[in-house]
Amino acid sequence: MSVDSPAWVRDAVFYQVFPDRFASSLRVPKPGPLEPWSAPPTSSGFKGGDLLGIVDRLGYLGDLGVTALYLTPIFTSASNHRYHTDDYFSVDPLLGGDAALRELIDAVHARGMQIVLDGVFNHTGRGFWPFHHVVETGAASPYRGWFHLDEAVLSGERHLRADPTPDEMAEIDRLRGEGTPSGLASQQVLGYRAWWDLPALPKLNIDEPRVREMLFSVAEHWLRYGIDGWRLDVPEEIDDPDFWREFRHRVRTVNPDAYIVGEIWRVAPEWVSGDRFDALMNYPLTEAILGFVTGRHLDRRILGFHHEYSEHVRPMDAAAFASRLDELHRAYDPDVVAVQFDLLSSHDTPRFVTLAGGDRASLRLATLLQMTLTGVPCIYYGDEVGMEGGPDPDCRRAFPLDPATWDADLLGFFRGAVALRTARPALRRGAQRPVVAAGACHVHVRTLDREAVVVAVNASEDEARVAVDVPELAGRALAEERWNGLGGTPAGGEAALDGARLTFAVRPRDGVVLATA
Repeated sequence: MSVDSPAWVRDAVFYQVFPDRFASSLRVPKPGPLEPWSAPPTSSGFKGGDLLGIVDRLGYLGDLGVTALYLTPIFTSASNHRYHTDDYFSVDPLLGGDAALRELIDAVHARGMQIVLDGVFNHTGRGFWPFHHVVETGAASPYRGWFHLDEAVLSGERHLRADPTPDEMAEIDRLRGEGTPSGLASQQVLGYRAWWDLPALPKLNIDEPRVREMLFSVAEHWLRYGIDGWRLDVPEEIDDPDFWREFRHRVRTVNPDAYIVGEIWRVAPEWVSGDRFDALMNYPLTEAILGFVTGRHLDRRILGFHHEYSEHVRPMDAAAFASRLDELHRAYDPDVVAVQFDLLSSHDTPRFVTLAGGDRASLRLATLLQMTLTGVPCIYYGDEVGMEGGPDPDCRRAFPLDPATWDADLLGFFRGAVALRTARPALRRGAQRPVVAAGACHVHVRTLDREAVVVAVNASEDEARVAVDVPELAGRALAEERWNGLGGTPAGGEAALDGARLTFAVRPRDGVVLATA
């Protein structure tokens, strides 16, 4: 099956927003006291960010070079992250409701930008009306087939225990410890299957035709409202390829240019073969970049808190990094690689700079790679101003209100890196080839028609010298790209091109970008 991804995605620079934590507008009234904006975030506290606050910050995002937004869930929910959906057809009033989304979509599109929403279709919140109906009426509820219920509940012998006692939670933990499969412990103790046995997350029964139709109609509804795509939460938990094939068909029927990206943490080409998703969240690339650029700065204590990173992130030299890039490229169709969702931080991971022990050079090197490698970059809100954050919920701090607290030099670097990508079509649509992978210095070239861009990243604490044949440059004039935060070639190590032979030096923990004039 052929791969058919939206053309606009290749040119996009995404910005991920956690709506409760990015910006708050006085135009969205708050119903009561909130957690102080600048206080450390808690698992259950609300800061009061909203969608009109995002509207107010679109100028800032435009100056950064952002062309697309990815918003974590915005539908009505009793959790600050809103992955516990209560109503899929209603934007949370705390975020400004449907009217605020209407204004945001219109403002985004007026700037030539796109917006992608987060779809949580594997599970709901306990406030989801059909689940509440089952809680109240048990076996008599016409919604009983929408969930995975214990036989005793279905026979009317018991009711659901949606608000478990400490003893019931201890029993779930005991069963899990004995090897009971995920979800079945909660089904046995509470009467319903919960995702990861978390009582707040009833798992939907996707085999029920009415559930499938409800979810498809959710996707269609918000596309008709004007969104430009869906990011899908834990899609592997819905182990039904036919469901996702129909999902894609329904989405593309409404909007043929909709972008569909799945949260899958591993290499999984079967999900992006043309019949389900356009792209995956490219965590394997994140892990490789983290292992390469951080060097001695990698904070292994913070790394150990994350179940995926602790298993997969390992220190890499340039050769190992180049090998991993090659593996990731060979795993997918080239048209999939071109639209993979390339991120450095997210709401599910410690922030990149915190994993790097606070080292700003590691984040600059990672960002240079992110903006120049094949794929679609996504900036996690606040990374560009130096926001730190450990494991959840610390990685979900509120965006600092006072620009005086921002790392202005880092922000300037991000702006320059994004501007480079925007100005150079080869970085968005060109072929990619490694040219040097020695020690801790990695060099790759991107080419499109007669344009070529050479990008060098030196993760070493020592200066690196590069001498390599780059046939793509033969007979061409070459210029060095410079911007705030990119040191460029040192004195005596300026780039020289003799035929196809390119020589230059790279400062310690820095990068060089050379491009055809």
